Amino acid sequence: MPWVADLGDGRYQNPVLNADWSDPDVIRVGPYFYLVASTFNRVPGLPILRSADLVNWSVIGHALTELRPRDHFSEPRHGEGVWAPALRHHDGKFWIFYPDPDFGIFMVHATDPRGPWSAPHPVATGKGLIDPCPLWDEDGQAYLVHAWAKSRSGINNRLTLHRMSPDGTGLLDEGQIVINGDELPGYTTLEGPKLYKRDGWYWIFAPAGGVTNGWQSAFRSRDIRGPYEERVVLAQGDTPVNGPHQGAWVTTAGGEDWFLHFQDRGPYGRVVHLQPMRWRTDGWPVMGTDDGSGRGTPVLVHTKPRVAARPAVTAPATGDEFTGAELGRQWTWQANPDPAWWSLRRSPGRLALACRPSPVAHDLRLLPNVLGQRLPAESFTATTSLRLSTTTEGSRAGLVILGETYAWVGLRHDGDRIVLVCRTAAQDAAEADAVTPVPLPRGRSAVRLRVRVLPGAECRFAADVDGRGFTPLGAPFPATAGKWIGATVGLFATGPAAGGRGGVAEFDWFRVGPVSS
Repeated sequence: MPWVADLGDGRYQNPVLNADWSDPDVIRVGPYFYLVASTFNRVPGLPILRSADLVNWSVIGHALTELRPRDHFSEPRHGEGVWAPALRHHDGKFWIFYPDPDFGIFMVHATDPRGPWSAPHPVATGKGLIDPCPLWDEDGQAYLVHAWAKSRSGINNRLTLHRMSPDGTGLLDEGQIVINGDELPGYTTLEGPKLYKRDGWYWIFAPAGGVTNGWQSAFRSRDIRGPYEERVVLAQGDTPVNGPHQGAWVTTAGGEDWFLHFQDRGPYGRVVHLQPMRWRTDGWPVMGTDDGSGRGTPVLVHTKPRVAARPAVTAPATGDEFTGAELGRQWTWQANPDPAWWSLRRSPGRLALACRPSPVAHDLRLLPNVLGQRLPAESFTATTSLRLSTTTEGSRAGLVILGETYAWVGLRHDGDRIVLVCRTAAQDAAEADAVTPVPLPRGRSAVRLRVRVLPGAECRFAADVDGRGFTPLGAPFPATAGKWIGATVGLFATGPAAGGRGGVAEFDWFRVGPVSS
């Protein structure tokens, strides 16, 4: 594992999830904590992570197997799809309310967080409705609060509260603005509300100021409809944790309070931090280190939560030997997948990706069948072994670092032989060779590929064509973020639009590890 948060001595280091698990919401049910994150255009969506101690996490499933409308999301819709969700446990069920900013607010539920989950049900339709969060009150009433996306609705910086049917299937009124950030000095982009109740107070935890340089606020009222008092409870201060933003309050079985939030780290995405939280004598919460005024700053290292379990040191899976019946849960596609794209049965112990003819084969940002995962740490290596079997000129496959720019290394059929290529694409620009293509020896169609990622997301490819070791290929290049997501490291295979069947690319394994000295 290139990154683990558990230091093994009773302490942890932040981030506890050092990858793009953005917009986290967390709950505890029994001895376990469950986390859900936004996924935007990635499929499957709404990953479910589980932990016994808030530090060591694993992915146990996904709540969405496809995005809807299915045809709309049959091609990459960067920046669309699943925005910030809310996870709750009520009436014996797990509930997720999530927004699609172009279609509305949806709900899914399950009795087991590993699934199966119900089909998405529209709770409210319309553009610009984002960041929903429900609350079931003690009197049987149910409510839902949400924010607004200015790009779709023309408004933002305010939170709207609705009465909701107790079964979570619909809203019962037009809603009212309960917090207007335009009326609060210095507030911009108020969003991401999480709704709670404690000791007769209604609480809305919500970030403001933007994901890069913002802060976390808390609002409280004796009446769910307001008026609400406000306080900034977590900000960057003199720490390197910019914009501590949007997260969730959770309480351990022993009564300790904790807050998880994200930090936007550009190409690495929105990584997740864990902050100790306590309630001050004035009744307000503070996260991290209290500066004395009630405004917390993030901790970098801290004592782990006190829980009964002693879980193994772990982190979400990254490598995949392709020996299972299914792809590892770390993998996602750029759009709704087609089973014809891949197989783990064609050659047992290998992943076969079809070199499907595609009119967008020239631009991997537009290709739906790119299989990727989050960058798993600040520094790491990813290595794979590729064999290209095709007679179709222009068919290609390889290892890619993909964002608004991208670069890839791999194999291409150039008509009379297979060549090793390394290509890059600047933002809004076409691909170009980073090195002169290198023909493989006659009869050879296999190669090992590697990317090395260093701090600052500086990447460099290498290849081994003859078993004698890796040789750097091309110049170092920076990974760049995608639309609302971090960069992707992944695998692909594709063919020209008029290429017939195109052939197949086989990957023996995908291994992720630390950068060697």
